[in-house]
Amino acid sequence: MHIKQLFDLSGKTAIVTGGGRGLGKQIAEGFAESGANVVVCSRKEEACREVSESLEELGVETMALKCDITNPEDIEYVVRKTTERFGVIDILVNNSGATWGAKAEEMPLSAWQKVMDVNVTGTFLMSQAVGKVMLKQGGGKIINIASVAGLKGSNPEYMDTIGYNSSKGAVLTFTKDLAVKWGPRGIYVNAIAPGFFPTKMSKVLIEKGEDAFLKSTPLRKFGSENDLKGAAVFLASSASDYMTGDVMVIDGGSHAM
Repeated sequence: MHIKQLFDLSGKTAIVTGGGRGLGKQIAEGFAESGANVVVCSRKEEACREVSESLEELGVETMALKCDITNPEDIEYVVRKTTERFGVIDILVNNSGATWGAKAEEMPLSAWQKVMDVNVTGTFLMSQAVGKVMLKQGGGKIINIASVAGLKGSNPEYMDTIGYNSSKGAVLTFTKDLAVKWGPRGIYVNAIAPGFFPTKMSKVLIEKGEDAFLKSTPLRKFGSENDLKGAAVFLASSASDYMTGDVMVIDGGSHAM
């Protein structure tokens, strides 16, 4: 197969949660630029609609749907509308996320549960629902957006986020186990662990510790609006057909220090 064909997503259908902004938007754009039809969903439907309209200009079909990934009924709605429109679901990106800053000894239980519900339970529920479709199809690709924070501890002076770090570590283990469970049935499950990308979620952290974060990043820069596209398209395409249960770290080298 020609290298261009390996990365071609023409005719594929992808769902991207949290696709209305930030990393989800970037990934959705990468898929559309590679030819995939894209369903973007999040709690903020208007933001998804704006992204969907911009993707249509690339010549693909898109949908914008409202979805709280902690709500099984919302997930069922997204899966049903996607299959009614496109017939299949080839790719799922679990990108929706939440965080909460607090000292470990002061972290409210309600905040801990919120972060876990979105980052871990939401990833499970979405994977389960879409996975049922993929299993019937005989295959598919699931990409979980974790974080470099799930690989290590973080300096509390700049990132006191015990719930977020723990949840992203759980996402990495979930990725590996689901890959083992579903690999024999044609479903690939991999993860991306981004470092610092300027997004709404990371804005406060970057403002607080910008110099420290850059100093601990060998490339001395934050991620750009293009730096996840290649990794996401690779994991969604035939180019990664001998890779599952793994994590791609996209962090400017910070995990190496």
